[in-house]
Amino acid sequence: MKIVIPKETRAGETRVAASPQVIQKLVGLGYDVAVEKGAGEGASVSDDVYKAAGASIATAAALKTADIVLMVNPPATSGAGALPAQMKKGAVLISQLAALTSPDDVAAYAKAGITTFAMELVPRISRAQSMDVLSSQANLAGYRAILEAAAEYGRGIPMMMTAAGTVPPAKAFIMGVGVAGLQAIATAKRLGAVVTATDVRPATKEQVESLGGKFLVVDPEMEKDAQTEGGYAKEMPKEYYDKQKQVVAEHIKKQDIVVTTALIPGRPAPKLITKEMVASMQAGAVIVDLAVEAGGNCEMSQPGKTITTPNGVKIIGIFNLPGRLAQTASDLYAKNLLNFLTPLTDKEKTGTLAIDWDDEIVKGCCVTRDGAVVNARVKDAMGAKAPAKKAPAKKPAAKKADDKPAETSDDKTQDKGN
Repeated sequence: MKIVIPKETRAGETRVAASPQVIQKLVGLGYDVAVEKGAGEGASVSDDVYKAAGASIATAAALKTADIVLMVNPPATSGAGALPAQMKKGAVLISQLAALTSPDDVAAYAKAGITTFAMELVPRISRAQSMDVLSSQANLAGYRAILEAAAEYGRGIPMMMTAAGTVPPAKAFIMGVGVAGLQAIATAKRLGAVVTATDVRPATKEQVESLGGKFLVVDPEMEKDAQTEGGYAKEMPKEYYDKQKQVVAEHIKKQDIVVTTALIPGRPAPKLITKEMVASMQAGAVIVDLAVEAGGNCEMSQPGKTITTPNGVKIIGIFNLPGRLAQTASDLYAKNLLNFLTPLTDKEKTGTLAIDWDDEIVKGCCVTRDGAVVNARVKDAMGAKAPAKKAPAKKPAAKKADDKPAETSDDKTQDKGN
């Protein structure tokens, strides 16, 4: 079977879905691998390096012959470069698809008759940890968020004792203690900041403290049931967010660096920082909003921009922070894909797929198959836009010699003279 890694279609994307090391592994599994010319340039991987790893360098036309397509982001589904229209029916697309929030794209995949796997929907079970693209990329986003904040912050971060006087350490506040938040805490501590953090999940308190941070509690009672079985934060009631705003409003006034990471799968990001909170912060403080692509955790964030408020607070709303570490991000993402694809590969007949459609991981992230949306979560999110699998046409019953033709609605209409 042929695997194709095309150029990413999302504007400004620097990552690529395959590293040279993973290309070697895929070839070792028996696959024929083709990489579109220039696909790895943003991640500092040349075509020659891919060729040395065992891949062929192809044009975009290779998509028409691909059995499997690997990508980082959802492909274009409309216009001249629409990827589903270029793929052959029954081919497999494995990528992050934003499937819960992109109903038109999902409908296009189903219409094209391709099988799609959304890597962001891989279940968070121990067997699938090595396939978790959300974790691998969020880890880098949390690290990079602190570096972006440090670059914009006009003072030193660690405490410095000099002959000219002592420089106090910066105060960093991390809102949301998932993978990105934990890495932000660890990075801020390594740089010498005094770190506090908050999250709706009380289980994260121990994790924060293990990294040297202090946990800011909002409401212990409401936080008892704030986590899904998959480990994600639940959407909290309005009363919780009201109380959270009161606690955060007092705390945030004294903070130098704030990183927000709160996301709810398939839903807009919760608003954690109001305009009033920003106005209360000191000049020179920095906010990094990692949820900006989902609407943002800060009311004043501007997608894709870094702004300075009238009171001198800088708000960073940069898209795709993992893409600013393109080589590392691509390496980790490619390993996630390899770890996902390897169990789907036939162990006896190399270079072919043998998918167990009843496997928990497969069922959790398979979005479309045979022209229909097969993922329950995605179907619920799509509502009426979800195309259903067509039932096979019934064969007409054989007529007996003495049977009379059945009266049809058309016959009745004609009898009325219409």
